Amino acid sequence: MSRFAIIEIDKEELKFSAGHFMILSATQRESLHGHDYQVSVALHAHIQQNGMAFDCRYYKQKLLALCKTLDYRFLLPNASDFLTIEESGEHWVCRLSTEQLTFLKKDSIVLPICNATLEELSYWFLQQLTADQIELKEHGIESITLKVHNGRGEAGASQWARQKVEAKHSANSFSA
Repeated sequence: MSRFAIIEIDKEELKFSAGHFMILSATQRESLHGHDYQVSVALHAHIQQNGMAFDCRYYKQKLLALCKTLDYRFLLPNASDFLTIEESGEHWVCRLSTEQLTFLKKDSIVLPICNATLEELSYWFLQQLTADQIELKEHGIESITLKVHNGRGEAGASQWARQKVEAKHSANSFSA
């Protein structure tokens, strides 16, 4: 009989401070501002014979490294329908409607998201954690819920589950 556990990682050090603006429409955006973000994750996994699901330090280290890449950076979404981003020497030049904003590359990071929202950031973190499907299977992880908080009581979450991934692969193999 299989046993399952929920391993939650919600450590003080899983945080980053970053600037951003949300794109509200084709012509409107928020003013530039920043937040102190906190990341937490719940991993649903099989319990092994040794009484552990997996060594949770592994995922804590992965999350710490991801937070470090975003810390003290300005977040730029490159998958927006309304914002264009171009390279210009040491700068990123962003255009939204009639506005042009310029950011130093060393102070900013371009992410494959459509907007700098909690929802998109949680999905970005989740994509990084679930990139290696073999690793997840070896660790017995069946599902993950990842949250990004930007203050007490405000968070965006994204979820991944093995059944969805395996069902998708099965469906794709029969559709050819």
